[in-house]
Amino acid sequence: MIHLYDMRVILFILINHFTITTSWSLLQHHNKHQVRQNNFITTMSATTMDSDSSSPLLISKMDVIGDKVKLLLASQSPRRREILDMMGLQNRYTHQPSPLDEEALQLELAEQEITPSVYAKVLAERKAEAMGASMPSTNGEDITFIIGSDTIVDLDGCVMNKPTSEADAHQMLSKLSGNWHQVHTGVAVYSGTEIMFSFTDTTSVKFANLSKKDIQSYVASQEPMDKAGSYGIQGIGGQLVEEIRGDYFTVMGLPMHRLSRELAKAIDSLDIS
Repeated sequence: MIHLYDMRVILFILINHFTITTSWSLLQHHNKHQVRQNNFITTMSATTMDSDSSSPLLISKMDVIGDKVKLLLASQSPRRREILDMMGLQNRYTHQPSPLDEEALQLELAEQEITPSVYAKVLAERKAEAMGASMPSTNGEDITFIIGSDTIVDLDGCVMNKPTSEADAHQMLSKLSGNWHQVHTGVAVYSGTEIMFSFTDTTSVKFANLSKKDIQSYVASQEPMDKAGSYGIQGIGGQLVEEIRGDYFTVMGLPMHRLSRELAKAIDSLDIS
């Protein structure tokens, strides 16, 4: 038989065990929350530092563009020209397709173990360098920034370049249908002697679920045939896009904001006062 005293002791032990267990659980929960909070703050701090929001934009350097610093877009893309024009650079730059053998380089890079993001940046660098190598020497009299750029679509690590046929375009769009993918635009600026800067900007894109008729009709419009991933967000292909996370202009072919900051920093690095 358990005496009243014994019951009191048992009850006391149970209450203290509950209190200690509950306190320990609360402490663990608090610690986990604190770790998540600290990780979040660290991530936000890193993002803030990476964005370099304190650096100037190209809009504050427009007085030297076309005069002390010339811009050459090594691309035949009308979309990239449109973006430069929207930046206020209309009639302040020239454009000419890079002489780079792009297909040969794509085959070379396909054999290497590099990420799609690096793939896009390397293509941009090589385009700018090939353009610079093909130009006559200016003996240092003129400063010309050659802008190389390349945009690719990345579906689960698989690079999608421009389609080689309508059947290829149809296949790409079928794979993108209903799925998220990433668009990487690599950008490089070459001064004639060195790469001033290069980077890749990435935007995530979600396609709607497309019917066979949707895909057939879009391919029949011929719009996909000269575009990475077989679509153009700024045209008819915008109807296929349900959501984006990132810079719209990256998907279009040239990340306006980041290019503006990087060009401004490159100009600041020059002794042109």
